[in-house]
Amino acid sequence: MLKQLLTLCLLICFDASAQQVSQGELRIYPDFTSEFIAARTVAVWLPENYDSTKNYPVLYMHDGQMLFDAQTTWNGQEWGIDEVAQQLINENKIQAFIGVGVWNAGPLRHTEYFPLKPFELLTEKVRDSILENSGRGEEALFKGPLQADSYLKFLTQELKPFIDQNFSTRTDAQNTFIMGSSMGGLISWYALCEYPEIFGGAACLSTHWPGGFVFENNPIPGAFLKYLDQNLPPPAAHKIYFDLGDATLDVHYPPLQQQVDLLMQQKGYTPTHWKTLFFPGEDHSETAWNKRLHEPLQFLLHP
Repeated sequence: MLKQLLTLCLLICFDASAQQVSQGELRIYPDFTSEFIAARTVAVWLPENYDSTKNYPVLYMHDGQMLFDAQTTWNGQEWGIDEVAQQLINENKIQAFIGVGVWNAGPLRHTEYFPLKPFELLTEKVRDSILENSGRGEEALFKGPLQADSYLKFLTQELKPFIDQNFSTRTDAQNTFIMGSSMGGLISWYALCEYPEIFGGAACLSTHWPGGFVFENNPIPGAFLKYLDQNLPPPAAHKIYFDLGDATLDVHYPPLQQQVDLLMQQKGYTPTHWKTLFFPGEDHSETAWNKRLHEPLQFLLHP
């Protein structure tokens, strides 16, 4: 059960071009190549009445195949980005924006989303143990060396220039955001820390602070905290959103999130630039994230 929950959003076999949205427009690039990572599908969501003479903020989102159309996802669930975002835009609760959904690489998802530099803070013995197995006698989580830094190079050096060249965007950090859930939450705050000059805000839903399946005597959360302590960008120019539930996989998150929240306070983050929301009874699923998606969107994209 835990393995199924942690591997939510794995790549499944379907025709990416078959994805449909009920609000706005979806433009799909099914084989976006990269010098840094494996080729993958990228989908660009444009809000209703998109106007190429105007410039829009951009939100980059991980696990792109789970964002738009439940008819094509492995579990029949979706974030519902198009419906939630368009309703908020229509109600003038957020700015109209361009959403970029980046498909994950299936079996390589964990390898690409696990932050590399915190991993390097661990001892060699611990690193070897993590790479060899998940801590539960199951198939190894990582398929070779970690690729998070390569994944971020793809986002910042290849994908963002493409989006900025082909769509009407605001290119500055104050209008460029990144968002994901679970492992996607980890890579989102890591992107903000590694590229604070590119990303002005990150939304991290149900962040998978354990990093794997070991939930007791686990050194990984400590490495994440140490890295964040050393690399969080100045709060005045950046925003960070966290949230969590307490059911299924999220049951492991509250004490770890509390440590992160304390660090955020120590670093001078105030409610203007940082928010953590707790949703009792909510589980680790696209259905849960859909129900609270309006929160990070309003936090990052308020008018």
